[in-house]
Amino acid sequence: MTHPTKLLRGAVSAIALLGAAPMAAGVPVLGVVAVQAQEQLVASVLFEGNRRFSDADLLKMVDVSASGVYTQQRLNADIESIRQAYDREGFMSVSVTARTEAAADGRVRVIFSVTEGDRAGIAAINFTGNNAIGANNLKGAILTKESGILSWLLRDDMYNEQKLAADREIIRRYYANRGYPDVQVNSVAEYDAGRNGYFINFTVNEGQRYDFGNVGIETSIDGLNTDVLRSTVRTGQGGTYSMEDLQTSIEDMAYEATAQGYSFADVRARLDRDVATGTFNVTYLVDEGARIYVERINITGNQKTRDFVIRRELNFAEGDPFNRSMVIRGRTAIEALDYFSKVEISTGPGSAPDKIVLNINVEEKSTGEYGATAGYSTTDGILGEVSLTERNFLGRGQYLRAAIGASQSGRTFDFSFTEPRFMGLKVAAGVDAYHRIYEETNTSFYGAQSTGGQLRLGVPLTSALNASFFGGYERKVITDKDQRPGGNPAFRSAFVNDGQEFNKAFIGYTLTWNGLDDIKNPTQGLYATFSQQYVGWDHNLIKSEARGRYFVPVIQDSGIVASLRGQAGVINSLNGGGINVVEAFQPGAQLVRGFEGRGFGPRTAAGEYIGTTMFAGISAEIEFPIPGLPENYGLSGAVFADAGWVGDASDILNGGLQTAASNDVPLRTSIGASLIWDSPFGPLRGDIAHALNKSTGDRTQLFQFTISTLL
Repeated sequence: MTHPTKLLRGAVSAIALLGAAPMAAGVPVLGVVAVQAQEQLVASVLFEGNRRFSDADLLKMVDVSASGVYTQQRLNADIESIRQAYDREGFMSVSVTARTEAAADGRVRVIFSVTEGDRAGIAAINFTGNNAIGANNLKGAILTKESGILSWLLRDDMYNEQKLAADREIIRRYYANRGYPDVQVNSVAEYDAGRNGYFINFTVNEGQRYDFGNVGIETSIDGLNTDVLRSTVRTGQGGTYSMEDLQTSIEDMAYEATAQGYSFADVRARLDRDVATGTFNVTYLVDEGARIYVERINITGNQKTRDFVIRRELNFAEGDPFNRSMVIRGRTAIEALDYFSKVEISTGPGSAPDKIVLNINVEEKSTGEYGATAGYSTTDGILGEVSLTERNFLGRGQYLRAAIGASQSGRTFDFSFTEPRFMGLKVAAGVDAYHRIYEETNTSFYGAQSTGGQLRLGVPLTSALNASFFGGYERKVITDKDQRPGGNPAFRSAFVNDGQEFNKAFIGYTLTWNGLDDIKNPTQGLYATFSQQYVGWDHNLIKSEARGRYFVPVIQDSGIVASLRGQAGVINSLNGGGINVVEAFQPGAQLVRGFEGRGFGPRTAAGEYIGTTMFAGISAEIEFPIPGLPENYGLSGAVFADAGWVGDASDILNGGLQTAASNDVPLRTSIGASLIWDSPFGPLRGDIAHALNKSTGDRTQLFQFTISTLL
């Protein structure tokens, strides 16, 4: 006897089929029941040949797994679903088939067989009509990249029509920010089965180039200080037309008007085109806008991140005046958190004509990083690190990092925690703790174990200037046994003893100026820091350091950027008793490339490096893209010249032991070239340098491999 449940399922399915399509004349209902009799329960679903997607990923794509019922129609739909998923990942030649095997209790086992083939890439990206801007610059700006040696890792060479549409908009904006407001961009993608890749062709109609002409401000608001508003204008007369500068000026002007107490100020730009002179005359109109208030703020999409983490970036709350420039700034601030892959803000009507509802939808991305890295440094040799980093700890926007590192010269244990909005204020508070072990090496006559920590507070003073304050404690125990292989007890340190202990308490501040156009890839602006700290307990001194780097493009939109970097430091003893060697500056390759770490400066007759209480240096560098290499390789070249000066060791305790020859040429200079790689693991660089000026006891180094930094 047929089970009642099966009869019911068959009847329901038959009714569904009858309702879905008209029944042909003369076809009995029994024919539909006969089709449904082919349904079988699924015992299991298996996959073969899949590498790009895991079994768990594919299970989510197939209906026979979710429903537990097998029909040929469902199977065909599942095959197409899998094929489309592979197609979106660039596997154009994928083949998907399915078969069934009998299982127990009359059920079937469904097996999908996948032949992936090779992933299709981007064989070439070509541009026509781009007379003003080079193809390499445009390739660097768009999302789609040509296939290269790192494509297997970056996966940025997949063809996607939505990405291509975004690229057309990127190119249009790229031109519009460089004097071409009327640019038109079209694209065509062709698949070459022989090369298993796409050829993408962009056609650009640039139009006429424009500059900014006369710039003025008109307002109908009594009491508004237009002189202050003028400081927000970035569209100076004679400057190249830029849609971005125009929009930024509007936003900044509206924000400044709000700061003056006019919360409903509305700013628009009136543009008067002069085709004959190729200029746009700009008049900024500042008027009183509609008095609308924010009734409610709805936040959706945040599964992990707490609402308050998003709300505090808006600088306004429910019940406050609605100001479009404030909303735009809030969205930019939320995006800058780097917790979300997408941030969308829309408005809706409120309960009254003068009220509005703000809807914020976000899409979260991973903020945790668990990593084990290995590398090589010319100073520390082979090194490695295991770390845990969470940038949005417990969804509260807090930063947490713990790391264990090891190298041929020692081991490190670090912990750091930061609360970006301490007590709800725009103050970042944090704590750091560390334990570091440094061994005796060929460049250091003694080792040490340092354990310490600090508390810190960071306060923004202006949009570009930040101040941080810190204070902490460190205990350092000296290891001075010359335990190096083949070591000679005669080469122990002349300044410290084995087991000697130093305690220090320190307090200080750092001022940071960030005027760069892009913190990751700067092309223009100044980045500078100045710090001072008092060091007490077993010491009594003040350390002062200043560092800065100024960037300027050599040729606009060429990728060639020049920079000038300066640095200096001085230590002042407050009791006149001298500076202990453990607190001395140890400038080396970071001051002048072409020298080893601790490679130049005052030394003892035995060759022990002492350090100094004063140093200063300047470096000039030109960075450029490497011709012929695709931009997505992340490789660039540079040439540089360094000059650095170090003082003697007369202020260092027992400094009389150094020989004059170890610092007989206080000014060191070098020239060289670099290869810089913006790698997935961080910016790395290799420097080849030749020392021009050096002292008798200096130790030079032809090649240096380091992490690239701003300062």
